[in-house]
Amino acid sequence: MKAVLQRVKYSNVKIDGNIVGSCGNGFMILLGVMQGDTLHDVDKLVKKIPNLRVFEDDNGKMNRSLLDTGGELLVISQFTLCADCTHGRRPSFTDSAPPQEANNLYELFVQKLRDAGVTRVQTGEFGADMQVELVNDGPVTIILDSRELH
Repeated sequence: MKAVLQRVKYSNVKIDGNIVGSCGNGFMILLGVMQGDTLHDVDKLVKKIPNLRVFEDDNGKMNRSLLDTGGELLVISQFTLCADCTHGRRPSFTDSAPPQEANNLYELFVQKLRDAGVTRVQTGEFGADMQVELVNDGPVTIILDSRELH
């Protein structure tokens, strides 16, 4: 499971011009579910993300977590994070989990973030054509791969 976290001042996701999800200070997360990902991968990311100390404290140091700041989340499904670009010029998406399996893990990821104490978690719509807007704060962008986390 791959996640791209962007620390944002604001982010929203639109479908057909209508905002379906948004967040204020916090993370906009792009989540890609890979073949073979399981509940264990979800748990590793959920354990890490709300506790990453990348928000500034009173001294301007990145020393506070999303939970410390009461930050918000906008989680967007993004199967293209699973792209294999090692051969040729057209990415292969065969490493992406099948849609139903990916959606189940995506929904579980969102619910477990809520259960972990993140008070405001919004989403896009799995499989939809979405437009995402954000104001990156910093900019701070973190890439996590559940297979690389302990």
